[in-house]
Amino acid sequence: QVQLVESGGGLAQAGGSLRLSCAASGGTFSRYTMGWFRRAPGKEREFVATTNRSGGNTTYADSVKGRFTIFRDNAKTTVYLQMNSLNPEDTAVYYCAAAVEYSVSQSDYVYWGQGTQVTVAS
Repeated sequence: QVQLVESGGGLAQAGGSLRLSCAASGGTFSRYTMGWFRRAPGKEREFVATTNRSGGNTTYADSVKGRFTIFRDNAKTTVYLQMNSLNPEDTAVYYCAAAVEYSVSQSDYVYWGQGTQVTVAS
């Protein structure tokens, strides 16, 4: 059983930056693909970014490509989401999740964190 705990959310101004962290425990972190998802108010949860076990491969949603960066530190069992050039449309609860296989599909992710709120003011 893998436990995931997100941190780093908060309030940012449009054009600003935030870095989210997701600390994992209870499993072999390097065996899992790690992803970030988000749920904006009144919307379905959606894919944001994912990275493979080594961190050498990443995939991003079109809406965040070029602004967000996902990276991981297997020694620290932590995955990060660096978010730059934030805009109000990025306001959401952000979740990290772990999957056995490389995927952008939520249904493939077996472990989920509790989420962290990101609010971007205009």
